[in-house]
Amino acid sequence: MAKSHWMVRLVQIASVLFVLFGCFMVLIYSPFYSGWVVKALNTFVPVEVNQVAAKSQQMAALSEHESLEPGSKLWIARQAYLKLMEEAIQTHNSQDLTVIQARYKALQAMIEEAQQQEDEEQEKPRVPLLAKQVDAASEPEDPTQAVKDLLDLNSSENKALMEKYLDFLRTHQVEQEKVAEEPVDNTIYDDIALIHEQNEQPQPQSSKPYAIIVLGGGLTLDKNGKDIVVNEYTRLRLEKTLVIEKQYHLPIVLSGVEAPYMQRWLKAHDVDAKLLEDRSMNTCENSRFSSLLLQKKGGAPRVILITDRYHMPRTRRLFALNGIETVPVEAPIPTHLTHWRPSEQNYDHSRRANYEMLATIRDVWFGSSDCREVP
Repeated sequence: MAKSHWMVRLVQIASVLFVLFGCFMVLIYSPFYSGWVVKALNTFVPVEVNQVAAKSQQMAALSEHESLEPGSKLWIARQAYLKLMEEAIQTHNSQDLTVIQARYKALQAMIEEAQQQEDEEQEKPRVPLLAKQVDAASEPEDPTQAVKDLLDLNSSENKALMEKYLDFLRTHQVEQEKVAEEPVDNTIYDDIALIHEQNEQPQPQSSKPYAIIVLGGGLTLDKNGKDIVVNEYTRLRLEKTLVIEKQYHLPIVLSGVEAPYMQRWLKAHDVDAKLLEDRSMNTCENSRFSSLLLQKKGGAPRVILITDRYHMPRTRRLFALNGIETVPVEAPIPTHLTHWRPSEQNYDHSRRANYEMLATIRDVWFGSSDCREVP
């Protein structure tokens, strides 16, 4: 059998490749391709929660109003205050509650004054010292262990500070007549309600979400060409948030630099989102900074996550790495898939699916190099 000329074989190979490329392009413009990619991502992208990182959320006492840094002196002082308040409630010494609160305010003022003096000392110029040499043979410290130690009230350092603050709250002299004459601080009722809530039979952490996290999808200019507003991707996620908020009535975390504009949009629709994470510039930072915010507010081991279906698998994985289990709620994207026939609308979905597929592969194999550690 005579061999074909190499030019003929080259043309044959080029023809086959051209046909395959044409079929692939038709597939991308079809309504099926993006669905297959999402199905593959949901199947193969792991979302198991990192149990070490989950320790930072284990308190599961999320509060929209809590603003104390976990592990700080003010935070430990509040734990001591709540402990004494609980003891007074259990022994029915209601008269002691206002006295304990007055002592707590004095303790707060003392800690804040000491902190201010410490900050002023740090601002003074100092002679630079030689950096200590690090032993190359020593093993690097586990950063998650530092977080665990920070939140552990039974650690030696925190336990000593806790005992010191408890002693102050029990013995500090206050003018009880002056306390009785002052109007009742309404925050004491919030503190009592918080103690009762914490003493209720807790549900298993996996049985309920503690917050709703909404990821920003971008901003755009308003029709007047001047004002900045949320774009269509973000707006559709916020519309889904309105529906979910009516069902669950949970605190809402808005994540991304779009957060203030998202808050304004929700406010215009009679929903007040108080927890803003407005520093993140990408999905990795969304998950990391939102997790830090939730940790600071008391902990939320499980949340409802709102973003689009293509973004969801990668985002769930990143939140799981930060110790948070997510309940996915998909928001639509601006364009709709057509039925059967290829169209540019389908290509919008396919392009979004391709981006998330490549970003997921990058995150799994190489990590996200542009993700800051702290906001």
